[in-house]
Amino acid sequence: MAVVAHPDDLEYGAASAVARWTAQGKQIAYVLVTRGEAGIDGMHPDQARQIREAEERASANAVGVTEIEFLDHADGVIEYGLPLRRDIAREVRRRRPEILISLNPHRSWGGSAWNSSDHRAVGRAVVDGARDGANRWVFPELAKEGLEPWTGCRMVLFNGSPQPTHAVDVTDYLEHGIASLRCHQAYITGLGGDFDPDRFLRSGASFLGPSLGCEFAVSFELVPL
Repeated sequence: MAVVAHPDDLEYGAASAVARWTAQGKQIAYVLVTRGEAGIDGMHPDQARQIREAEERASANAVGVTEIEFLDHADGVIEYGLPLRRDIAREVRRRRPEILISLNPHRSWGGSAWNSSDHRAVGRAVVDGARDGANRWVFPELAKEGLEPWTGCRMVLFNGSPQPTHAVDVTDYLEHGIASLRCHQAYITGLGGDFDPDRFLRSGASFLGPSLGCEFAVSFELVPL
């Protein structure tokens, strides 16, 4: 199960690995904490919310994911705390994943490139929410919803971390990842400039791949639970 803050968070690298895993028969669900409504400066949040949800559904489909849940926290002002931990614990108990996937939870992307507060809050809550989902005595109200504790979640994989520990060969799946990122056309247009999904993803994956003996790869930081 992937849990990230915004539509498009998974598409800047992790989606290529997701394409590989779904092709291998693994079942993956996406959980989006927000609908990305504050992400396009020139578009009102009411409109952006609908467009970005549709783009996320299309991008997930491009890599074989059909299960998508939006938690409807407010974009740009996600708060780490009990409500977010509870929502993630609920999804962990409901979907009973073996592995969680998320985005860099650290304060930077490496060096001086500061990370979004939304990413940091969600990354921290993913680890804590997974542990909460395994503990019968934390959020006992979830049991009243018919959701029993789930202790089978073994790890969190953080894509984009400046402290990677593992990598996935995506040589045969990079094109799927590129197609997935291209689905976020309204968001990419809103960024301005000449951002090219193909160039961006191919550059990063080709830099890492040869060190692993393959053409293209994406990295993750593995945090055991």
